Amino acid sequence: MSKINLAAVQAAPVFFDKAASAEKACDWITEAGKRGADITAFGETWLPGYPFFIEAPLSDLWWEAAALYLENAVLLDGPEIGRICKAAKQAGTDVVIGVAELDAATKSSIYASLVFISRDGEVLGRHRKIKPTHHERSVWADGDAKGLKVHERPYGRLSGLNCWEHNIVLPGFSLICQGTQIHVAGWPGREPETAPSDPVWSRQILLSRAFASQAGAYVIAPAGLRLTEHVPGKFRSLSAFEHTGQSAIIDPRGEIIAGPADGETILFAEADLEEVRKAKSACDPAGHYSRPDLFEVRLEGETLYPR
Repeated sequence: MSKINLAAVQAAPVFFDKAASAEKACDWITEAGKRGADITAFGETWLPGYPFFIEAPLSDLWWEAAALYLENAVLLDGPEIGRICKAAKQAGTDVVIGVAELDAATKSSIYASLVFISRDGEVLGRHRKIKPTHHERSVWADGDAKGLKVHERPYGRLSGLNCWEHNIVLPGFSLICQGTQIHVAGWPGREPETAPSDPVWSRQILLSRAFASQAGAYVIAPAGLRLTEHVPGKFRSLSAFEHTGQSAIIDPRGEIIAGPADGETILFAEADLEEVRKAKSACDPAGHYSRPDLFEVRLEGETLYPR
């Protein structure tokens, strides 16, 4: 299976409503499947949405939003993921979706997770963001390295990271060491130029393209969409700025082959694994284009590099 179809969903969830968000995700998965997608990817914590309120000053309304966000976090074995698994099976597409995952033990902590679902409707695994960024730490807990794995699929090797995990470098290198060929880089979406401090969108595209080039892999970079109209009216004062998407799909040379996208849409692109082999024959950072005599990388006690 040399050629496969990649899809990046760019759409707004239903904020503070995990059931409605899951149903909307299923609709997009169905549409992607009808259009031949082999992999369908959603952005960071798409279900039930990125925590837009985190940069607002603390207030009673802020805490109300935080409590609602916790209430709408999802369990890995909960009904929302179950519906998405069923939709993936019916559509015949693998799905990678960002979720706000509820800690099953305490029911009081949230992880920014990527959930990998097979076209057979089974959960392949999940990756919890290892270090939330800045204000995200007020709502998301630190993840772990257990999900830093490449999933063997009939078409190739699939991996994923959230947002600025691509800035940390070593999480991505651990996936390169495992031979990733198709990678999902989940993002919250482009911020406008008027956003507070330094907009990160340029790094959203930059880091996704850099990873594609370094790994010699295709990168699906789905980004979130959150306009003022998507936020429940009561909480709009907590929304400092909008996320306007700009999803993209990138080839193993680091070139954008679909997008950046505007509005609610699905980006599609064909991936040819022959192009991955060409790229890796030129540069394999964990193999022939490396210095194993100088560096060693260990992940939870296991030596990933050199092997």
